[in-house]
Amino acid sequence: MKYIFFLLLLVALSGPVYSQISLDVSAGLASQSYNEVKIPNEVGTAFDLYKDFKIQGPVINYSLKLGYRFKEKNHLFVLYAPLSVNYEGAAPFDIRFENTTFLQGQNVDARYQFNSYRVTYRRDVYTSDKWLLGVGFTAKIRDAEIRLKTADNSDKKVDVGFVPLLNLHAEYAFNSWSAYFEGDGLAGGPGRAFDLYLGGKIPLNDYLKIKAAYRLLEGGADVASVYNFTMVHFATLGIIIHF
Repeated sequence: MKYIFFLLLLVALSGPVYSQISLDVSAGLASQSYNEVKIPNEVGTAFDLYKDFKIQGPVINYSLKLGYRFKEKNHLFVLYAPLSVNYEGAAPFDIRFENTTFLQGQNVDARYQFNSYRVTYRRDVYTSDKWLLGVGFTAKIRDAEIRLKTADNSDKKVDVGFVPLLNLHAEYAFNSWSAYFEGDGLAGGPGRAFDLYLGGKIPLNDYLKIKAAYRLLEGGADVASVYNFTMVHFATLGIIIHF
């Protein structure tokens, strides 16, 4: 991913005067509604990491997005958005997970990881004094892992794969700030994936904006090797720097 960042930076710096680079840095707190797991899907034990165990400490997340605008209405973005949640607690029942059975009452340390790497192309299809509407598509690489560990046993499931997504951006300008909705998403087949933002932006000058948003991450897969669906809520603050 770092090579893609450098490539976009080089292209933007060598482009015409109306090209523009932006850096979007966000951070915040996350909470969950559910994190349902059954691995393997056919013979594994169904359990919920969020409901059957306790989250260890606050879940702090961040994201980095590098953008490049060219020919006025076209945008390229590269996003890195890591997420990891740690859990602990006694197993409420015997849990068969991958090739290991974790016995009821054993103290379990668990970890859920879902790192996202994305490249997005978006085109602004409508602009006015107040409105901006854009549509595009996203190529996403998910780097997911679920791990259970006790004093005697440990096992994990790693899932790295490609996910194509649709992209939508809508923004409405008020007098001194703007409200926006943006997200990637697609549903159908053995799973679904949605990453949605709703928030506001306030410009401090021509080069710097601050923003706040609610983010919803929801989705998962139901295939032979994995059943996992989760919903995560985020409260985020960030800055957008235009170069």
